[in-house]
Amino acid sequence: MVVCRIMMNYSNFSMPYCIQASKPGDSSVLIKKEFVLEIPKANEIVIKNERIGINFIDIYIRKGIYPWPVESNNMNLVLGSEGAGVIEKIGSEVTKFKIGDRVAFLKTNGAYTSHRTIEQELVVHIPDFISFDKAAAVMLKGLTVKYLLNDSYKIKGHETVLFHASAGGVGLIAGQWLKSLGIKTIGTAGTDEKCSLAKQHGYEHVINYNKEDFQKVVMDLTNGEGVDVVFDSVGQTTMSGSFGCLKKHGTLISFGQSSGVYTDLKISDLQAGSFFLSRPTLFHFIPIPGWLDNATAILFKMIKENKMDIQYNNTYDLENLGQAHDEIENRRTTGSVILKV
Repeated sequence: MVVCRIMMNYSNFSMPYCIQASKPGDSSVLIKKEFVLEIPKANEIVIKNERIGINFIDIYIRKGIYPWPVESNNMNLVLGSEGAGVIEKIGSEVTKFKIGDRVAFLKTNGAYTSHRTIEQELVVHIPDFISFDKAAAVMLKGLTVKYLLNDSYKIKGHETVLFHASAGGVGLIAGQWLKSLGIKTIGTAGTDEKCSLAKQHGYEHVINYNKEDFQKVVMDLTNGEGVDVVFDSVGQTTMSGSFGCLKKHGTLISFGQSSGVYTDLKISDLQAGSFFLSRPTLFHFIPIPGWLDNATAILFKMIKENKMDIQYNNTYDLENLGQAHDEIENRRTTGSVILKV
């Protein structure tokens, strides 16, 4: 259950607040609520958020596409899965952090708030060369790319890759990451402007799927062979074509469904090319001991070495969360979208 927690006296600060979803629905269900924080438990820390990342999964949950993770007798839910800020309180058994540390966190739900109480295992230090803006823009999306390319499908260095939504927050990071590995890349996007942006971030070819049949173009670009792996976060409108783009023994990684749930899959669909299909999620990797620290170390190192430029072109005040959700849902944003507190 994720709700605003109570009991900690913040008389020397402005009153903490969060943005709650009162029930599943459109952006109008999001409301501001002030609260008093709980005293942190032994292994917890209190973070004063500076920046918060927004992700499509937040919209899925808000709309009720994903299960509503709050008991029926208390429908209010604080959404959001990533943020960055400064530690203000620590529990008695916290050894990894101290008050004043700059940190970022990942945890399903609970991020859309001025102050966050969270277990220390889900928090990482932010290096000096990473701003709060960049940390909130890159944590979930950057680590999503890490698990896609290293843990779900292990990129070996010779593949041809198709990556849908290549101008989104995850897509722009993936294009640069794949380019650093020398991979042949094809992206898709919905406008010419987004296609141009994706090409600037590492993709060799980008297809405007609103103007061209991406499956036909992919097969033309690969001389009829298809690609080794497709990364598909779009779902309903692309999944069938994604299977059609694979070479024999190819792999399809489905990690989202921004256009809706793909409901037409049959096991026999894999038989066409002896395909492999996986539906991973970041939050299945985070509990693995040491994974979060190791993954963020890899991500931050790539940023330090200028192997990727993190795009966060759209910033909104936390109080304007509903507007931000609407802009993302209507595909009027590129790169990462962040909230400032």
